Amino acid sequence: MLGRFGSMGGSAAVLTLNTFPDYPNLMPEISGQKYRGGREASVESTGIPGLLIDTAPDAIIVSRSDGTITMANRRAHEMFRYTTEPLVGRTLDDLIPDDVRDPHPLPLRRLPLRGTRRDGTVFPVEVSLSAVRAPDGERYVTAVLRDDTVQREAARNRSLLASIVQSSHDAIVTIDLDGRVLSWNPGAEALYGHPPADIIGKSIDEIIPADRQADEKQVRLLVRLGGRVDRYRSVRRTARGEIIAVSTLVSPLLDEHGTIVGTTSTTRDISDRERAEAQVQAILDAAPDAVLGVAASGEMVLVNAEAERLFGHTRYDLLHMPLNRLLPDGLPAASAVLWTGEDTTPLDSERAADGQADQRWAARRAIGRDGTEIPVDIACSALHTDSGVVTVAVVRDITDRLATEEERRRLREEAEKQRLEARIQQTQRLESLGQLAGGIAHDFNNLLAVILNYASFIIEDSAGTPPASDAEQIARAARRGSDLTHQLLAFARREVIRPRPLNLNDVVTEVHQMLRRSLGEHITLTVRTPAGLPSVMMDPGQMEQVLVNLAVNGRDAMPTGGRLTIDTAAVEVDIEHVAAQAGLPPGRYVRLRVSDTGTGMPREVIDKVFEPFFTTKPSGQGTGLGLATVYGIITQAGGTVQIYSEEGIGTTFTILLPATDVEPHEQVPEDPGLDLTGHGASVLVVEDEDALRDVTCRILRRAGYTVLAAGGGDEALRLAAENSVDVLLTDVIMPNMLGKDLADAVRERWPGTRVLFMSGYAQPVLTTHGTLSAEVHLLEKPFTGAELMRALHEELQAKP
Repeated sequence: MLGRFGSMGGSAAVLTLNTFPDYPNLMPEISGQKYRGGREASVESTGIPGLLIDTAPDAIIVSRSDGTITMANRRAHEMFRYTTEPLVGRTLDDLIPDDVRDPHPLPLRRLPLRGTRRDGTVFPVEVSLSAVRAPDGERYVTAVLRDDTVQREAARNRSLLASIVQSSHDAIVTIDLDGRVLSWNPGAEALYGHPPADIIGKSIDEIIPADRQADEKQVRLLVRLGGRVDRYRSVRRTARGEIIAVSTLVSPLLDEHGTIVGTTSTTRDISDRERAEAQVQAILDAAPDAVLGVAASGEMVLVNAEAERLFGHTRYDLLHMPLNRLLPDGLPAASAVLWTGEDTTPLDSERAADGQADQRWAARRAIGRDGTEIPVDIACSALHTDSGVVTVAVVRDITDRLATEEERRRLREEAEKQRLEARIQQTQRLESLGQLAGGIAHDFNNLLAVILNYASFIIEDSAGTPPASDAEQIARAARRGSDLTHQLLAFARREVIRPRPLNLNDVVTEVHQMLRRSLGEHITLTVRTPAGLPSVMMDPGQMEQVLVNLAVNGRDAMPTGGRLTIDTAAVEVDIEHVAAQAGLPPGRYVRLRVSDTGTGMPREVIDKVFEPFFTTKPSGQGTGLGLATVYGIITQAGGTVQIYSEEGIGTTFTILLPATDVEPHEQVPEDPGLDLTGHGASVLVVEDEDALRDVTCRILRRAGYTVLAAGGGDEALRLAAENSVDVLLTDVIMPNMLGKDLADAVRERWPGTRVLFMSGYAQPVLTTHGTLSAEVHLLEKPFTGAELMRALHEELQAKP
């Protein structure tokens, strides 16, 4: 019967019924009375013993040797959850799990077993057994059972807690109320270097430096009084006498009655952490910008030395200070992303309305301790810590930068003003030079016209004689003087131009053939002219002059040979183009580029290269008007000239001319056999220069014209009133009456009279912005007899 409670293993002493004496006094009487609570009992105890059994805190079950239960108290029914059915009459097999039933007898001692409840659940129990013999010879076994669940759980928890303490890397030490060490785990031994045998029973002051012992006693006293102490930093002394930085948490030590009998401290070595933090702080303090760490509450939890300097507060005051006291405008909007983590917008940027990030720092106001406003730039980043996300704001004082920018702006404005003044001065110089050139050109061209035509008379009348050869040299010198005059007028933008739609590719092709012969074999000439180039409005002769001047300039820069490249292209000039930034209006342009691989030019030469009469060539080898003429022609046409040069590499001239949609028209070639004689046509010659007037009249009379001559406007009007005049040939610049005023007066009185102007400086009088009107016919001085005859013939043949 005893074996039905199961076995927990082998036993030394075996319980048999013969082992126990009889205990007649403890054997209950048998009666037919019901057990209290309605349960049928076959064995009942009367009096005080029965009451004690029924109210016992442990379960008591009495069974026969065959395992039949004859009595069970209240606690037994509750333990096995037979609250509505009696246990009496059942067998012990109903209360014992199948896997722990053992037919072998058990030793009579307190044993841990398992029982089965009414609902089938298994639970641990602790069993004590005893056996008695009834007077009738029947043997009974009394089992006292105690539910072992709580005890086992408590034991398991105690074992787990002990394991945690023993395996913890932290130093866990318990002390009594007198400060004596009660326990010392391996973590404490590893941290402090004291083995448990050397420290248990001794004062905790063994590991606390003398200057900290009073503070530590106050902490322990506070804990004993029920106060809460958060983890704090302190120092400890090791067995080797070293002082280490630690983080400590102190809690009360309670006995089984809840009475405080000491304290428990959990300590962690933070020496490495403090060294790392010190290094980080040193780095932060070395930063040139203020660094603020802002918690989610808006308080500052991290500052550096520059923040103290910038805001004027000590570090102690700055910590836990609300951010808005220092930055009333707050942090950049993107810092809100730190708290949501919803995207990866750069934290050093403002969030734009369209969701795009502006990568610049955000400008804000900072408030110093004395209330002064400090302009700052702010950038933010995220720092994830154990206590949450900290916004790290880098605050940069931009006071000096703004002052520098303001100074730069002032200097730029001053430089721009100086540049504008320089341009105005240059313009004024050009205007002055233009006026001087015009005056010189007027008189000089008159002289050249006289020289050139009288030389022509000698050549015609003395052909084949030595005087004719001399006259050829005179005429050649006069033509060279005429070229210089035209160059001077072109530079000063006083040259009369006759622009027409022009394809630069055609001009480049025509000049290419001439340049290939004149540049020399040591220069390789490359020309690139893409198809589809828009037209430009230019005077063909001036455009050719520009190309020749640039090509000659490139050739002279390559005395030992090199490559000269001429190319054209259509370009769009927008507001970002370097030419537009220099003042050229945005639009469609045609580019002409001339590059050489010559010696290049230094900066000081580039700055003066377009100035008149400036040349780097030896005396007598250059007039200094070539590039100045290019500059004048191109700017007069509404274009721009840019130069890029590096010494030892070469030079590139880039010309931009406004494009036009007007297509070029084909020029009709001159008929070499054309009859240019006058056939008696009447010409009124008006010229204030006597010598030029005489030579002009002589040319006309020799060509068969009827000639009338006048030295001024008044005389010309008188002659026109007295004679029939087919053509008025008049100078433009004359005293008392300009040629244009004379022409207007003649046309008003005699509308059918044709007018041909002659001048070496007609631009200010006859042109609009330097462009000669199609209704104005001009013969430029100095002219030859053939040029005069052709001009008069065209004038007479032109439709009225």
